[in-house]
Amino acid sequence: MGMGRYQKSATSGVSARWVFVLCISSFVLGVLVVNRLLATSETVDGIERVSSEKNDQTSSLHPLIDCESKARDILSRVTHTHDVIKTLDKTISSLEVELSTARAARSDGGDGSPTVAKSVAYDHSKERPRMFFVMGIMTAFSSRKRRDSIRGTWLPKGDELKRLEIEKGIIMRFVIGHSSSPGGVLDHTIEAEEEQHKDFFRLNHIEGYHELSSKTQIYFSSAVAKWDADFYIKVDDDVHVNLGMVGSTLARHRSKQRVYIGCMKSGPVLAQKGVKYHEPEYWKFGEEGNKYFRHATGQIYAISKDLATYISVNKQLLHKYANEDVSLGSWFIGLDVEHIDDRSLCCGTPLDCEWKGQAGNPCAASFDWSCSGICKSVDRMLEIHQRCGEGEGTIWHTSF
Repeated sequence: MGMGRYQKSATSGVSARWVFVLCISSFVLGVLVVNRLLATSETVDGIERVSSEKNDQTSSLHPLIDCESKARDILSRVTHTHDVIKTLDKTISSLEVELSTARAARSDGGDGSPTVAKSVAYDHSKERPRMFFVMGIMTAFSSRKRRDSIRGTWLPKGDELKRLEIEKGIIMRFVIGHSSSPGGVLDHTIEAEEEQHKDFFRLNHIEGYHELSSKTQIYFSSAVAKWDADFYIKVDDDVHVNLGMVGSTLARHRSKQRVYIGCMKSGPVLAQKGVKYHEPEYWKFGEEGNKYFRHATGQIYAISKDLATYISVNKQLLHKYANEDVSLGSWFIGLDVEHIDDRSLCCGTPLDCEWKGQAGNPCAASFDWSCSGICKSVDRMLEIHQRCGEGEGTIWHTSF
């Protein structure tokens, strides 16, 4: 019995100690767990605070970013609108030119002769060919040798002339009207020459030295009615021309609407009768000894389509002075026209044009100022072509 009580007491003592140890262990473990949980919670809170601060900073920058983006968008739209307006302006201007040209062509035959307007269906086969430039070489009945000297040098002939139109969009014609006796010997001579060379553009105009202003006006009016070109050129038949250089010169101004290209000058107004280039209306230019307004010298110059159309539409109103280059310059006074002074269009004959060619700057046109053209051009045209020409075949390898 005693032994049994002792064993029971020992068992109970051990259990109490173990209970105490377990309690202490549980307490310590609980403290550790709680500290761990608190540390984790603080870390999470810190991360959330940092994230929140970053979000606040980002959101505070958004207005600036949005403003910059909106500003760029507005600027882009303004630029686009400006481009659209410019395009519309060009389109409207082009349509106005086409309308004016159509009206001029309707009231004027292709050769400059007036026709009666008829109500007929539109014929697409009569649309004007689209060209780069039209070059009219002013000539006279007595200038057959001059024409031949040009045909033998810088003017393509036969199939080459047709090829020039198709491949390069370049029209080249000798420009001449009719004699005072229509159907006479002079007219028949030109008709026979045309049958042989196919390089004339006939005008409804009576030839005469003192009618050059009228001839020039009719040429531009008739040319713009027949061909839809970017430029229309007038050149005399005693001038040497490098076609490739002329094309390159015009190509630089192709995007412009109203341009007048040539060697600009301002010569004296000659009041004295009997002298060459006498100006009967000298009094309109102010006091004696005054000079003309700036205008292109008459040997060669070019005008854009808008200006040729303007001449065609207003030909009945445009005043003609004694000198055709002065007349042309006067027609553009008061208009928004860009005058381009290009000295490559008025080089002198050798040695001037030769030296420039050797220096890598071939001239577009050459003549002698003292003769208002090449002196003795029939005899010298070939020599000048050999010394100042841009080279055979250059026109075919020149891109415009």
